[in-house]
Amino acid sequence: MTSAATPARAASRLVIRGWHVLVGFVLFFGVVIGVNTLFIVEAYHTFPGETSVTPYEDGLAYNKALAQHRAQEALGWRMTAGLVGGALRVDAFDRAGAPLKGLHISALLQRPATEEGRKVVTFAETSPGVYVGKAGALAGAWDMDVTAHDEAGHMMLAERRLVLP
Repeated sequence: MTSAATPARAASRLVIRGWHVLVGFVLFFGVVIGVNTLFIVEAYHTFPGETSVTPYEDGLAYNKALAQHRAQEALGWRMTAGLVGGALRVDAFDRAGAPLKGLHISALLQRPATEEGRKVVTFAETSPGVYVGKAGALAGAWDMDVTAHDEAGHMMLAERRLVLP
């Protein structure tokens, strides 16, 4: 009979009371809040929030880019670009679809992921609205930034991604 009473007494020692749950709850969330606070403080100290050393100047340059975009929209010029017969070709049209003659066109070719291999290409008009430039052997992906302007000072900027075999 005494042996039967001993397990009952041992079981009574393992009873979880309300204050045990409260202490566990407070400790658990205290650790979580403490770790989160540590991460937030470290993140704040390692990133001051600035993405540019010259934010004001960057904003002015962005405003100029927006003005240039509005001027291009008002012109209504359209351009297509690609590689034809081993040479770069740009076709330029006005709002009505007529070819644009007498433009001065140049392009900067560069790789999307590196600064190596940059090339500047100038284009010559081979027929009305058709401009051809020699870039040498090209293979792979290239970003082409085209600048075109006429004698009156109108300018158009365009970007194209060329993927060549």
